[in-house]
Amino acid sequence: MNQKSVHRTIDHIFKELMPVQGMAERPEQIALSHRMLNTMLNGGIALCDAGTGIGKTYAYLVAGIAFLRLRAEKRLPFQPILISTSSIALQNAVLNEYIPFLSELMLADGMSDHPIRAVVRKGKRHYVCDERLERRLRQVDLKKKNKAAANALASLLVDLDVDQAERLSGYDRERVCVPSCCDCHRSACRYLAFLHECEVRQYAFQICNHNLLLADAMRRDRGGKPILPKACAVIIDEAHKLPEASRQMFGRTLTAEDIQSIIKALRSEKFLLAAENLSGVSANMINTLAKPPEDKPFSEYARLLIAPERMLAVTQKKLNPELTAPTRRRLRDTSAAAATLCGEKDDMIRYATETENGETMLCATVSNLSEKLGHTMWKQPRPFLLTSGTLAVGRDFRRFRQEAGLNSGYRVKESVSASPFDYQHNCLLYFPKEPPSIRNPNYFEDLTAEILSLLNASHGHALVLFTSYAAMSAVKERLLRENLRWPLFAMSRNAVYTAEQFKRSPGAVLLATGAAWEGFDFPGDAVSMLIIPRLPFPQPNALKEKEREKYDTLKKFIRAVVVPEMQIKLRQGFGRAIRTETDTCAVAILDERAGIGGRYHRDVLSALPRISQASHIEAVGSFFREKKSAQYFAEGQENADSA
Repeated sequence: MNQKSVHRTIDHIFKELMPVQGMAERPEQIALSHRMLNTMLNGGIALCDAGTGIGKTYAYLVAGIAFLRLRAEKRLPFQPILISTSSIALQNAVLNEYIPFLSELMLADGMSDHPIRAVVRKGKRHYVCDERLERRLRQVDLKKKNKAAANALASLLVDLDVDQAERLSGYDRERVCVPSCCDCHRSACRYLAFLHECEVRQYAFQICNHNLLLADAMRRDRGGKPILPKACAVIIDEAHKLPEASRQMFGRTLTAEDIQSIIKALRSEKFLLAAENLSGVSANMINTLAKPPEDKPFSEYARLLIAPERMLAVTQKKLNPELTAPTRRRLRDTSAAAATLCGEKDDMIRYATETENGETMLCATVSNLSEKLGHTMWKQPRPFLLTSGTLAVGRDFRRFRQEAGLNSGYRVKESVSASPFDYQHNCLLYFPKEPPSIRNPNYFEDLTAEILSLLNASHGHALVLFTSYAAMSAVKERLLRENLRWPLFAMSRNAVYTAEQFKRSPGAVLLATGAAWEGFDFPGDAVSMLIIPRLPFPQPNALKEKEREKYDTLKKFIRAVVVPEMQIKLRQGFGRAIRTETDTCAVAILDERAGIGGRYHRDVLSALPRISQASHIEAVGSFFREKKSAQYFAEGQENADSA
């Protein structure tokens, strides 16, 4: 098998096998898969921006399968392909949906005589230590324990993966998971058997998250024992999240949960006075971290952290010998994080960021992140594929390359694969002729009135994406006074539950922010109106201040950093609008800076696909009457009748 014949494997799967299963042939997807295979063959680094609907997951899996077949034909030593993602949902989908589908296709066609094997790899804390589990089961009376938590704990006698025990308490999890120093030396240890299997069994694909991939790279860089096997290629999906994962891995982080878990552990181990002392001095800090960062300066967090940091240090000094190993380890790590975050006389950059559940995480990271990431990751002599729907603005990858440490000196090739969706026909971009002005004292009244007009035009079925929780709350309060004809939901800490409620309520309206900009999919009519009140410019913080120092003028900094980040975030939000080829949606951007004649109007248009535009609300109503069925409007009417 030569390079030409291995490329024919891609064509055979996409052009002959998949269409038989009812999957449309997509030229852009096939071309992307060929480019990915070329990168694997040439040992380079590929940045692949793949628009919504391209099918990038199948593109890289098919390229990987072809590459592995060529290596086998050449009798090269077996090495798996690593796939790194940022979400558990995608890891599970790759393992349980995409790979089994391709495996069945190839088995039925005779391309292979055995299934494609794959495994998900996680950090130690996600697996059960048999010795610690047995010890915990001896300590606790399951009959007196909460039934769900007791069943979850008992289930680990069968399940190695702690994440499978959804109702397992945090306290139990900490006491049964594999510790950082695994030294039980049990011959029948399931965790060690799993690691051995991952090493010797020929899994074609090993799937992990960005943090584990980075941890492995950092360990290799220091000359330590690798966590993951030597791979013939690395695929980084959801690659736009790699820089943030790197900032956390090369530094320290602290959340409210970190402090609360120490307090809970101290109470469980009967150190009640220490627990109460830490709880007392940390109450304000915990309450503040439990909310999103919004516009708070880091100095406000640092001030609140002084007393907890001192108490953590004192507690560690006094109680360290008497604590159990898990609590001792967690106290050590949390105390070190607090000390780093309180420090000032080093080259660390300290900032606050929002977590996926809408809380605050405090971070301290190295100032030379790009250089550090470049040295640790990209100098490894193996091919890398980095893909996402938002790596580039138009065809410009400069911002991502800056953040990822890929500015120069690396074997990088870039490609943009446009979405196959017919946005021109299925989407309408609306800029109001007189958008609400943020300078107006009645801004939220005007904004709510504009949103109401759009909801009436779309008969509900809307997602409103805010850039702050404060703005979302202000609009929610005003909408509730209007007795809407449609169910109204607002994203809270339990975002997944709220999203499911929204999906189950035809015609509903969802107000959201944070992770909703990219973390949720609503195919079909659920999101037929996407409303973006303000452009998603990044919040100023210490990271941005440090980067600002590299530019001669503020204008250059805004053009090189701030605007591209806004455009990428806008693309992520826009991606909530149309998820399938048959979806239709109107997208309303109400920010006065984005409208016709606005300062960032051209930047907005260059970030989005070519779409028909409108500036009159009547055109929005006409769009829905043209695109939607009678059933769509009946859903809104049903809710109106039941209101």
